[in-house]
Amino acid sequence: MTKVSAQAAQCIEEKYPPRVRTNPMPDAPPSATTLTARLLLRAPTAADLDVTHLIHSDPRTQRYNPAGPDSRESCQHRLQGWIQHWQDQGFGYWVVCDRAQPERVLGFGGVMHSRFGERSGLNLYFRFAVEAWGQGYASEMAGAALHLAFRVLGKEQVIGLVRPDNLPSRRALERLGLTRDGELDDFPGLAPSLLYSLSAERYFAAKAASPTDTVRSREP
Repeated sequence: MTKVSAQAAQCIEEKYPPRVRTNPMPDAPPSATTLTARLLLRAPTAADLDVTHLIHSDPRTQRYNPAGPDSRESCQHRLQGWIQHWQDQGFGYWVVCDRAQPERVLGFGGVMHSRFGERSGLNLYFRFAVEAWGQGYASEMAGAALHLAFRVLGKEQVIGLVRPDNLPSRRALERLGLTRDGELDDFPGLAPSLLYSLSAERYFAAKAASPTDTVRSREP
């Protein structure tokens, strides 16, 4: 074993100072399946194309999307990107299922690496079937996604992107603790989308004040 002198060690510490973490040490690595009180959250597969298209092609779920409903081809591209992210990173957007009836898909959501113009980070995403609206599923899934981002992956920030007229999603992000953090001119000629963010520091401070964590991972 190579020995390092005290003087050399001091030089190394000065050149590469230890990183100061704002969040506790991460939990165990993410698994492909996560359980919450009412939901089973699992990794997507190619077999999910039909339900991906069913939900993303519904004009009601795409009401605030200037690009409109997704075609089957765009849904296939979207799903392939989700699956690839899971293969590369070991986590990503989930297929959100009813825990009592796992074959019943309620929607999609989670966190995934994304770019926002010149900015990059973990994007918090959710889109649910109309039949699942108004029952708190999005908030329950998002709570698990934030748990994953901060407690399991040890990330420093999560970002949300939303259209300015999408008041329901904006309120959902705000209830989760995200706050306004800039704009993104992603649709030329239209008002810019709004960026929201939540830092690990604010997440853990809020959890310390109100500890109600009921997320549990399950190995596939």
